[in-house]
Amino acid sequence: MSRFGARRMSQLYAGLVLYGVSDSMLLLGGLGVDPWDVLHQGMSRRLGLGVGTWALIFSAAVLLLWIPLRQRPGFGTLSNALVIGPIIDLMLALVPAPHALAVRWGAMLGGVVLNGVATGAYIGAGLGPGPRDGLMTGLAARGHSLRVVRTGIELTVLAVGWSLGGSVGVGTVLYALAIGPLVHVFVPRLQIARGRAAASGPALAGGVGAGVGSEAG
Repeated sequence: MSRFGARRMSQLYAGLVLYGVSDSMLLLGGLGVDPWDVLHQGMSRRLGLGVGTWALIFSAAVLLLWIPLRQRPGFGTLSNALVIGPIIDLMLALVPAPHALAVRWGAMLGGVVLNGVATGAYIGAGLGPGPRDGLMTGLAARGHSLRVVRTGIELTVLAVGWSLGGSVGVGTVLYALAIGPLVHVFVPRLQIARGRAAASGPALAGGVGAGVGSEAG
């Protein structure tokens, strides 16, 4: 493997592990989870099956939306599905939930920020975004702001999940409002340039062109 390829792989898996850690921080804080988990929880309460099962179902459904957006899954897309869940389970098994309110707030705030960094890292590796991020970058490639697209998706998912009975807390609202601006900042800054393409500006993973990258910057 070349040094360039090794760097991309390292950043991909560092981002995925960090994403699992940041997600577990939100869960351990107990002040509200991210909007997608609110949706998974709401579906579980209404129709049965586990929250994790619904996460897999929605991942498959979102991947179908990639077809009209001309997005192509990559190695990173599969890795996203396989790495993040076990990291979350490991963290929740090893780290006790804090009781002090200040620590819970710290876990929640840190989880939101690190989630944005992690998303930028694994998308920036250029090996394929996760299913939900591929939807985001595919829509952004059609001339929309990365920040507006991500925030719009999160708020929509949050509203549907809440209407189905999913649990919503202050951390959920903060995540929905903050993740768009955070991704807007970190995706272009953590983008690994692809050879000569670096001279013409950054390009987001999953087929998103340089125009989106320069807008995000």
